[in-house]
This record gives sequence, structure tokens and C-alpha cells, in this order.
Amino acid sequence: MLDNSTLITLPGPLRHRIDSFARSLLQPVQAFDFATPPFEPALVPPESVSWRIFKNPASVFIGGVAAVLLEFGEPRVRDGVWQHSSFRTDPLTRLQRTGLAAMVTVYGARSKAEAMIAGVVRRHERVSGHTHEGEPYHANDPVLLDWVQATAGFGFTEAYHAYVRPLTGDERGSLFVESAPAARLYGAVGAPSSQQELDALFETMKARLVPSPIVFEFLEIMKRAPILPAPARPAQKVLLKAAVEILPSWVRERLGLQDRWKLNPVERAFIRAMARASDRLVLPSSPVVQSCRRLGLPDDYLYRG
Repeated sequence: MLDNSTLITLPGPLRHRIDSFARSLLQPVQAFDFATPPFEPALVPPESVSWRIFKNPASVFIGGVAAVLLEFGEPRVRDGVWQHSSFRTDPLTRLQRTGLAAMVTVYGARSKAEAMIAGVVRRHERVSGHTHEGEPYHANDPVLLDWVQATAGFGFTEAYHAYVRPLTGDERGSLFVESAPAARLYGAVGAPSSQQELDALFETMKARLVPSPIVFEFLEIMKRAPILPAPARPAQKVLLKAAVEILPSWVRERLGLQDRWKLNPVERAFIRAMARASDRLVLPSSPVVQSCRRLGLPDDYLYRG
């Protein structure tokens, strides 16, 4: 059972402003309605651990960055993304689409989630090429899909565990089970189904992960992109450092993410306070609240003690 503290209640105008900002981050080109069709279940049930950890925008952001850093250590995934996406020219839209896809996978009505994932798979079928080292890649290669699925699960789990609340072994096990239906739809049929399998995959990948200037270009883009409002933008680097910190030490060393990417004690306390506060803030437009409404559940269903 997850430990939920007292809800944070904000003045109406401030809550509306934060709610509007959060909505804009997840609605890129077209809006997605999490509130329909009425009573249609998601790929993952509302009592799941996944519904609770994905409701936290701070830890989801941190975990997503950590996942990308792990993915960019693998040359085929790295160049597949870098050569076939708009990340360099339009990073915010790319981030919005990626974030929305994660929310739809967890909270969206099953029919809509399945349709979205099928569209992603079709687009990935056209993504192929050669890495800078000359190695061929294809985005729908099951080996690469398994790695992407594993890194995403690792990032979101470890970010919540490190900065919001420690997860139990049973909760971690549930997350593997809950992610399996979506993983299969994406084609990641060999994705880790337990902590032991995840640890074994990381051990296997040690020989594959290599440093690249793209890792640092990605971090610089993320530091400068207009993700947070201008007055809060300096906090973006602290969030990036929080993502680097949850990576295994050997990964940080392998990718060259050394001392300047470590959190100092004040920054670590700031991240934990932000992430824990984010876990107690109910935003009416958020995917989780809209999805609760779709299922006839109260807005604060996942925020109750």
C-alpha cells in the first residue's frame, strides 16, 4: 500500500494556473480526451501501482530523462532517435508527444491506447539506418524494443523510489506485471518481467553502452528548452541532475556523467520536496483525474490516505 499524505490545497487562481500549465505540457498537436468513452477500462487498472506513480509529474519527468540517457548509451537506439526525430529543432513538441504517449499507455481508455500504440509501431516500421559506427538498426527490432521498455520501467520506478517514497519489493514486482500488456503491443515481447531479469539485461548491456557527444547535446537541449516557466527554468538543470543520479554508477562512469552532474545536498532536498508535493496535488485536467472521472471514481481516488 502506498503512503499518501494530506492533499495540498492551493488557492483557486493558482491551482487553475498550474493546472493549465500542466495540461499544455501534455497536449501537443491535438488534444487527447482521457475522460471518454465512459467506463472503458485502461490497459492498467486504477488500483495499480502504475496509476499511482505515473500521477507524479516531477518523478515522471526525472524518470523519463534517466530512461533516455540509458537508451542513448546504446548506439542503435541513440542514432535511431537522433537521426529520425525533431528533437534538435523542436524539443518541446517532441517531449510533449513522448509524455502524452506514456500517459495514454497507462491511463487512456483501452481502445484509444491500443490505437495509439499501433500508430507508433507503424511509424517505427519506417525508421531504419546505420549508426555513426556503421551498425544497422531498425526501430522495431525486438532487441531494441526490449531495451527501451526496460529503461523506461527502470527510470520511472527509480525516480519515484528515490525522490517520492521507497517502493517495496512487491510493488516493484507489480510494476513489471502491469507493464507487460503495453510492452507486448509495442513489440517488446522479451522485456524483463522481474527485477532479476532486469538486472541480467543491464549486465548484458554493459558491453554495448558507449559514451557519445549526443548524450551531452541532449542534456543541453533539455536544460534550455522552454519546459518550465521562465522564472523556474534554472530548476531544469537540477531535475536533469536528479535523473543522472538515479543511473547505476557504472552507467554514469561509462557515459562520462561525472561530478558536475551530481546533486548537492540542497538540490537533493529541493527535488525530494518538489516530488513529494507533486504527489499530493490534485489537478483537475491531469490524465489521472480525467481517467478517474471516466471510470466513475472521485478526483482524489489516488490521493487518499
